[in-house]
This record gives sequence, structure tokens and C-alpha cells, in this order.
Amino acid sequence: MGDYVMRTVRLAKVVVCVTALAGVIASSGCGAVLGTAGPAAGSRNRIQVWALQDPQNQPIIEDGIARYNRSSIISAELLTFVNDAYKQKLQVSMGSPNPPDVFFNWGGGNLAQFVEAGNVVDLTTRLRRDADANIFLPNVMAVGQVDGRQYGLPMNGIQPVVLFYNKKVFADAGVEPPKTYDDLLSLVDTFKQRKVTPIALPGTQGWTELMYLEYLLDRVGGPQKFADIAAGRPGAWRDPAVLQALTMCQELAERGAFGKNFASINYDNTGASRLFATGKAAMFLMGSWEYTSQASNNPEFVNSGNLGWVPFPQVEGGAGNPKNVVGNPSNYFSVTSASAHRDEAVDFVVEMTTSKEYITALIETGQVPAVKGVEKELAASRNAEFALFTYDMVKDPKVAFTQSWDQALSPSVGAELLTNLQKLFLSDITPEEFVSAMEKAK
Repeated sequence: MGDYVMRTVRLAKVVVCVTALAGVIASSGCGAVLGTAGPAAGSRNRIQVWALQDPQNQPIIEDGIARYNRSSIISAELLTFVNDAYKQKLQVSMGSPNPPDVFFNWGGGNLAQFVEAGNVVDLTTRLRRDADANIFLPNVMAVGQVDGRQYGLPMNGIQPVVLFYNKKVFADAGVEPPKTYDDLLSLVDTFKQRKVTPIALPGTQGWTELMYLEYLLDRVGGPQKFADIAAGRPGAWRDPAVLQALTMCQELAERGAFGKNFASINYDNTGASRLFATGKAAMFLMGSWEYTSQASNNPEFVNSGNLGWVPFPQVEGGAGNPKNVVGNPSNYFSVTSASAHRDEAVDFVVEMTTSKEYITALIETGQVPAVKGVEKELAASRNAEFALFTYDMVKDPKVAFTQSWDQALSPSVGAELLTNLQKLFLSDITPEEFVSAMEKAK
């Protein structure tokens, strides 16, 4: 998951730049200062909360802790960590006498490893008896589940992957954004003829290419195809839908969809974003945090009204719901089973993340909370159009929200996935060779 760490590091830098922009849609970030661990869990008389240091989310968590402490006998305290060190520190602490009571995580495989080791409290029964806790979007809650039991609650905003397009470039070419995959292929040819890179792709980082495979597999075969991969079912990587999606990815690159130099373009230095904003590229597939990046780095582009967005196009004849989304459903708070204050820690997590004050604070910082029925509040926020678009992508419980594969899979398999994906996009390996390599990944 190293590339995801790079994503969150970059996002924190963006948030710092746009703190004053209320209503800008942002992603989860990370910090730069390592916190100091306290005494062993069983020896302290307070709830210790571990999270990433993040200029956007940290104040919201701190305010939530302050509200909780005003009425609780057992107080809570927040310790924050730089992203690069957090996963390693958490990994070590969970197997020691010194775990946190509450810990930040990414859900999926990141959370499942601790659940399988017996390190996490099952929240299912508490949530079933607490009607007030039944406020979260089901497809986001699913990423905090293991074997149908709830182990994490969403603690920040949703981050679906969006197809952004440059309205001016499209108007100059006399074309409309794609609704089908065939439309997308036609647009690739059109923009190539006009000497415009059809789609900006920062190919130095495999996670930017992963978004294409995630969407294409979903559109071709539906979300169960990746669910089988994540569950380790025999033959899942060799499913015909997987091979078709891999072939489509490679054909896109070979068709010139990303230009000739995509392998040298980086995301963290905003190179791809700049190509897109200046009209040198017509489209950009990226997480919803790209809105924040553009507002920060290319405000004239956003203010001109030339930044457009649409869902990823459907593949005609595919088995997947064309409304399904991929990306980062949320980040999560979970409770460690070794906590000396398990009941109080569960109360803290449930009460804070479901409180009106916490949800309002998320919206005020530009996030789209994973909560039912917040359309009115989003409509009243700045940049409401994009906020509502993002929310509408996810709010339907029938819409699948597949977690980014490099987060859903184990860290080692995720790293192998990204390495092989870069080879695939460069045509250094075939789809069949990709599958063979992933079948061996552990």
C-alpha cells in the first residue's frame, strides 16, 4: 500500500493550501510530525485515539474528543502520526501490550488483518441496538466489515473516482463527454487528431493506472469479480472478465489514449493536473480529491467553469451496473479488543462519528460525509454542485462502491499488483502474464 501512502501525503499538502477554501471537496490526508505513544493500554485511565496527523481532519476529531470529555468519566486523548510511520507503528503495537484504544484505518485488507488476529472489537451488536447509529451509507459501511460483521465506522468523507474533462477543449472539438466506452475510444481518436493528449495519466505511479482496471472490471463483470480476488478464491485472477479488462487497459495505452510520455508523468508534483488544466489533455480519471488539487493549484481553471465531471462510462453488454463506483469509500475508526476501556471506547467512536456536530464539521471543511440524507446541507455549501454530484454517485444502496484494490488486498499483494500494472500499460507483459504473476503473489 505504499502508493496509497504517497497519495495521502500529497493530499495533506493540498489541504494545507486550501484550508481557507470552505466547501472544497477534499480527501483524507496525513501529517508530518510523529506522535508519542503513551503508557500501556491496561495502565492508563483514558481512551487513547490514534490517527494520522492531518490539518483537515485533526481539528474535527479534537473537537469531537472535547465534546465527549465534557460528559464522560473516562476521558479521551488524540495521538497523531505521520503517514509513512503510522502503519508500521500500528502493526507493532497491535501485537504488544501497548495498543491504542481507538485506531484509524483504511478498512478492507488493512483492517481485516487485525480482525483475523482477534485485535478488533465487533461493533455489530451495538449498532443494531442503537438506532441513532444507523445513519451511514451501506456501501461505505461494507468496507469496514469482515465476514459480514462491522469492525469500523466511517470517520471522514467519501472519495469516489471521477472522470474529469476540460469543457473548453471539448467545446473546441465539438464533442460531448463519453457515456459509453465506445464513446471514450472515439474521443481518444478525435483528440489525437487534434494533437491533444486524450487522457492525462501520471504513469510513474501504478495506483493512477489501477483506476482503469478497477472500473473496467466492474463494468465488464460486476463487483463480484474483484470480491472473488480479494477473498482469494482459486482461479479468480484468471476469470475471463479480468482478462478482458486487462486487455482493454493495454489497448487503451497502445491506442495512444495517454500520449507517448505517460510513464514519465508524476501526480505528486501536479504534472498531470497541470496538463489537464491547461488544455494539453482533454480528460483525467482521478479521485474526487482532484477537485481540491485543481482549486488549489489551478484556480483560474476552476473559476472559469471549464472543469467538468462525469461518471466513468458504461461498457455496453457488460454485466456491471454503470452506476457502480470505485475509489476510497472512507477511512475508519475501530476499537482494539485489548483496550482496558472497551465499552467507553465503543461509546466514543459511535457517539462522535454519528453526532450532528461532527457531520457538520466534515461538510464545512469541504468533505462529503458517508451519511444518509445530507443533500440539504451539501446544497448549502460552497461548490455545492460537485459536492452533490459526488454524493449522488454513492448514496444509492444498490450502487457498489469497490475499495481501491491496493487497499483492499494485503500490502504485499497490493505492491505486486501495482508493479505488474505498470508493466502492462507499457506492454512489457501481456494480460496473461499479468494474471500468472498475480496468481503467485502472496
